[in-house]
Amino acid sequence: MKRIIVIATVAAVAVAGGGTAIALADDAGDHRSERAAARDAKVTAVQAIDAALKAQPGTAVSADLDDDRSWEVDVLGTGTTSYTVHVDAGTGKVLGKETDKDDDGRDDDADERRALKGASVDARQAAEAASAKGAVTSLSLDDDDRTAGWDVETVNGDWRVDLRTAAVTADDDRDDDRDDADED
Repeated sequence: MKRIIVIATVAAVAVAGGGTAIALADDAGDHRSERAAARDAKVTAVQAIDAALKAQPGTAVSADLDDDRSWEVDVLGTGTTSYTVHVDAGTGKVLGKETDKDDDGRDDDADERRALKGASVDARQAAEAASAKGAVTSLSLDDDDRTAGWDVETVNGDWRVDLRTAAVTADDDRDDDRDDADED
């Protein structure tokens, strides 16, 4: 009975709110699938990063647990080359890797490389620090010059890990909303 009431409420709000409720329902579904993927994963973000860096040396800048139960780890290589390494979330086995070489001479990852200069906390350490808040499902380097840091999603919420201290704080979306409003 509760399920019918919730569905009816979401449908009513969607009609009145022009689709906002549908977006919230999608977010809730995404969060449930992230939790399911994290629950089924035997390999943590830290272990996936370790496996990826063993297969492809460099600097990890993101790790994402996909719905297909595999980790996708982005690694900066030397020069203007970067890699995406796929790691099985059940076994830790590297499933393959893709190479992205910038042939036009521009380094598309220059902002990330710049943000990491002087950083003392790498992706592995950030995932390890944030794992105290729950199973990590996604980690990425936010290379915003003013507030560069690691953005980490766990099954219990979104967190920010400082590039220099590894301090974990709640990710405050209000700052992002204010920045978006300033750009408009």
